[in-house]
Amino acid sequence: MYLTQGLHRAVQRHPQEIALVHLDEQGERRWTFAQLFDEVGRQAAALQARGVRAGDRVALLSGNSDGLIMAILACWWLGAVACPLNIRWNKSELTYALKDSDAVLLLHHADLPFTPEHTPHLSFTDLAQEAQGLTSLPDTRTGGEHLAALLYTGGTTGRSKGVMLSHANFWSASMTRGAELNNAPDSVSLLVAPLFHVAGLGRMVGQLIVGGRWVTMAQFRTPAVLDAIARLRIHDIIVVPSMLQSLLDDPGFDAAQLQSLNRIAFGAAPMPPDLLDRALAAWPQAEFFQAYGLTETAGAVCINLPANHLPQARGQGLLTSVGRAGLGAEIKIVDEQHQEVPRGEVGEIVVRGPMVMQGYWKQPEATASAFRDGWFCTGDAGCMREDGHLFIVDRLKDMIISGGENVYCSEVETVLRSHPQVAQAAIVGVPSVKWGEAVHAFVVLQPSSPAGDALSAELKDFCQQSLAGYKCPRSFSFVAELPLSAAGKILKNVLREQVRA
Repeated sequence: MYLTQGLHRAVQRHPQEIALVHLDEQGERRWTFAQLFDEVGRQAAALQARGVRAGDRVALLSGNSDGLIMAILACWWLGAVACPLNIRWNKSELTYALKDSDAVLLLHHADLPFTPEHTPHLSFTDLAQEAQGLTSLPDTRTGGEHLAALLYTGGTTGRSKGVMLSHANFWSASMTRGAELNNAPDSVSLLVAPLFHVAGLGRMVGQLIVGGRWVTMAQFRTPAVLDAIARLRIHDIIVVPSMLQSLLDDPGFDAAQLQSLNRIAFGAAPMPPDLLDRALAAWPQAEFFQAYGLTETAGAVCINLPANHLPQARGQGLLTSVGRAGLGAEIKIVDEQHQEVPRGEVGEIVVRGPMVMQGYWKQPEATASAFRDGWFCTGDAGCMREDGHLFIVDRLKDMIISGGENVYCSEVETVLRSHPQVAQAAIVGVPSVKWGEAVHAFVVLQPSSPAGDALSAELKDFCQQSLAGYKCPRSFSFVAELPLSAAGKILKNVLREQVRA
């Protein structure tokens, strides 16, 4: 299966229906399926004229927009690989991804934050201008096991890894979700989850397959989201709990104007029951559900169904579950010897199925260590009930989720330890009302180095030179030593309890 097939089908079925609406400060831009089909073919021709060939990686740096969606589709149309990059990364992180991916071109929004040294670059506006007057390129219909995207995910060894996802991976993940909660062909999805994350890109693919409508905006701005839901009759949205709370708390919130919203997906952080109850009261007709998946699985591999979130179902104890294995996915809990543990016992979550990635780009050793006997080892600890419901217990991979963004502790620790006054550093996540989790640093200083607010500010500035803002510590504890296990490993659980106390 090739991912552009959904566009062909939509043009055949309803060419004059609106396919895509982009919202920004200047207003909105609308594209019918026929217009989108034509523009994607011509932009693919423009990419080809620029020397892009099938299999080449094209980097994309932009918030969600019509230009970004068309560029992704043009890459697939041509047979190239889309490589959307995190707009919150700094120059060092972006430069690394460009070099690692061997990107032949960087397509970007007008406000490029830096000038790449070795990668040709072009704005989406310039690409569209170059496409004018060109004959639309026939769709190569590249699909199946061919790469569709490289999505970079933070590395537990300090560097990001490019996750290799094929057309078949995305198709399978969409089928897994669709089998549980199918999208109507006339659905309108607000794509506010970033397309450089698998949740956003996977949702884009799901709408593409059924021929539904996308509405894009570059950033989550509460008043703009509420206006879009009311005015454009949005049907579904993906949020993290902090986003949902900001919608409900907004002074302009008027539930009566927002009743088109009938499906709300959430994840990345636990949903507080009181917040869920507020949302259920505001949207009594809506389906609320959470899902579990990873970048490496192209999206969700299990879904906790809407019925389990209703107040009358709370006694079943499923509110904190992430659901059961979806269509085509196999999930089990294993011990350190990779043997399945009895139901109810905690172990590592492993996954198998056609949605699981091909591997990590140019990292064969990391790929080999991520798989065992055909199962992908998630690094997440969980347990499973007798009825197959999965519960996440902890993250074996040392990661914090702050505001929906993944923060890999080793990456931050590596940067902190490079500061001349730092001897050792350990990063933990602490509860945050605003972000779900916040990054906190425990620091052992070099002898004679003074602790205090001035050094905390200096270390924050130092981290921001190498890391995106969301990865940088928001608070510090200066300690004489770090607690260690008998094997010499830092006891993060002890540190978490210390900072919470």
